[in-house]
Amino acid sequence: MTLLKFDSIRQKIMPKLTRDIGKSHFNKKVKGTKKTKISKILICRPNQRLGNMLLITPLLQELIKSFPDCKIDLIVKGGVAKPVFQEYENVNNIIILPKKPFKELFRYLKIFFSVKIKKYDLVISGDKGSSSGRILTYLSNAKYKVYGTLEKETGAFEDDYYHMAKNNVYLLRHYLQQIGYAISTDPISNLDLKLTENEILNGKGVLNRSVIDSSKKTILIFTFATGNKCYSKAWWSTFYTALKAKFGDTYNILEVLPAENVSQIDFKAGSFYSKDIREIAAVIANAELFVGGDGGIMHLAAATKTTTVGLFSVTPTSKYRPYGNNNDFIDTKSGTVEDYMSLIESKL
Repeated sequence: MTLLKFDSIRQKIMPKLTRDIGKSHFNKKVKGTKKTKISKILICRPNQRLGNMLLITPLLQELIKSFPDCKIDLIVKGGVAKPVFQEYENVNNIIILPKKPFKELFRYLKIFFSVKIKKYDLVISGDKGSSSGRILTYLSNAKYKVYGTLEKETGAFEDDYYHMAKNNVYLLRHYLQQIGYAISTDPISNLDLKLTENEILNGKGVLNRSVIDSSKKTILIFTFATGNKCYSKAWWSTFYTALKAKFGDTYNILEVLPAENVSQIDFKAGSFYSKDIREIAAVIANAELFVGGDGGIMHLAAATKTTTVGLFSVTPTSKYRPYGNNNDFIDTKSGTVEDYMSLIESKL
C-alpha cells in the first residue's frame, strides 16, 4: 500500500476514532476545581488553508481581550500562518506540522510529544472536526482543554453560532463561564489581518498603478476558486458583462489573479498579480468593494475591512459567509444577475 493511499484511509477513519476524545474531560478533570490563572495558551488548528487560518483570528482576538498578557502558540500546517498572524504580538510560536505525516513521521511525532512536555494553561482544538486537533488537545499538559464538547449544555443558540469564525469563540466563552471567568458579551470580532499603516499605504500605490484611472474608486473581482466552488467561464462572462455595464463608467474594475495566474473572464479586465498575501490584502484594503467566490481570498478581503460580497453556491452561508463591515453574500442558486447588481450597488 502506498503512503498516499494509506494517508487517504487515515483521513477517513480518524474522525470516527477520535470523535469521543475529550467528552468526559471537563466533568472528570475540571468541574468543581479551583479556578487557575490562564497565561500560556495553545491553539491546535492543523490545516494549511488560508481561509481556515483567517477564520481563527476572531478567536485570537477574544483570547487577547480576555487575557491581555497571554502568550499563544499555534499548531498549524503549511507556511501561510506566519504572514496571517505576524502582527499578533501575543502569538509566541507557530509550530508547523508536516502536510503528509507518513512522509515525515519522526518530525510529526516529535511535535505531538512536545505538546505533552510543554506546560500550557489552556489548549483549544480550533476545529472540533479535526482528529489531529483533538488528539493534540488530549495529549497536551494543560488543565483547561476546549474540545467543543460543552455545546450541548448550552441553551438557545445564537443565530450565528455555527459560523466557522464564531463557533470557537462561543465555545470558549461558554467554557470560561463554566470555570468561573467573567466573559465578554460584545459582538464577536471580525476577521482581521492587522495590516500596518505602511502596508496599506504601499497597497494604495500598487492599486493606483494597476488601474487606468486612479481618480476613480475600484471594484475588485476574484474569479477563481477551488473544486466545485469555481464558477464556469460562461457564468463569469455574464456576471462581468453586467458588472461592467452598470459600474464601468464610474468605477475601475480590476481582477485579482490567483497564484495559478488564470482568469475565468480570460483577462478581459485589468488585473493585479502577487503571491504575497499581505500585499494582496493591502491592495484590497484600498478598494471600494471586493466580489469573489467563497474561499481563502474572499476571507482575506473580509479581513481587510473592505466591504466584501461572497458568491455562494456549494458551501453553507451559515458557516462561511463574510460578516461585519457591511459585508454580504449572494446565493447564486437563486435570483438573477440584475438582482446581484442591485445588491452590489447597495454596498457601494
